[in-house]
Amino acid sequence: MAPQVVSSPFLKPFFLKTPLSVASSRRQRRHTLPASEFRNLTPQDAISVFEIEREAFISVSGECPLTLDEVLSFLGQCPELSMGWFEEGQLVAFIIGSGWDKEKLEQEALNTHVPDSPTVHIHVLSVHRHCRQQGKGSIVLWRYLQYLRCLPGLRRALLVCEEFLVPFYQKAGFKEKGPSAVTVGAMTFTEMEYQLGGLAYARRNSGC
Repeated sequence: MAPQVVSSPFLKPFFLKTPLSVASSRRQRRHTLPASEFRNLTPQDAISVFEIEREAFISVSGECPLTLDEVLSFLGQCPELSMGWFEEGQLVAFIIGSGWDKEKLEQEALNTHVPDSPTVHIHVLSVHRHCRQQGKGSIVLWRYLQYLRCLPGLRRALLVCEEFLVPFYQKAGFKEKGPSAVTVGAMTFTEMEYQLGGLAYARRNSGC
């Protein structure tokens, strides 16, 4: 089945700053990359995704949420459930999700995509090391959740995280569901849920 194409205001370019290379004339401006752009990721982005993920997680936990093969697999199967934040063409933050069809996440959810399911499993959110402590994680998560509201049939998002990240996700609107059945080595996690409610309102007011 061909990847879903979604028209959403949350994937349109927007400008946070003016690139230094941008001249004032329209002719030159047309050849300049957007200062800041959100879009779905593709398999061509996989290497950049994995390099950011590996640097972020190996130093902290010794484990990457997704291997390079898994990144390629999810971006091939469900690119519409991913989002990358690009500044002047460079990936600075991203989220990768997949479909899931059960009430709670199970071990198999780590490498499974279930098409046409009402739940998105968020596998990883990561920010480039040079862009951390700038609020970019919160921004890309907010953009992603608003974007998900524009996708037909989706009702909620699930993820698992370590205990110290629970307040970060609670601030974004996630609710704690308790200990997760998912483990990675000796690591245990808390399961978090976000309800994608108010779909009709979101569509009327966001241009979905």
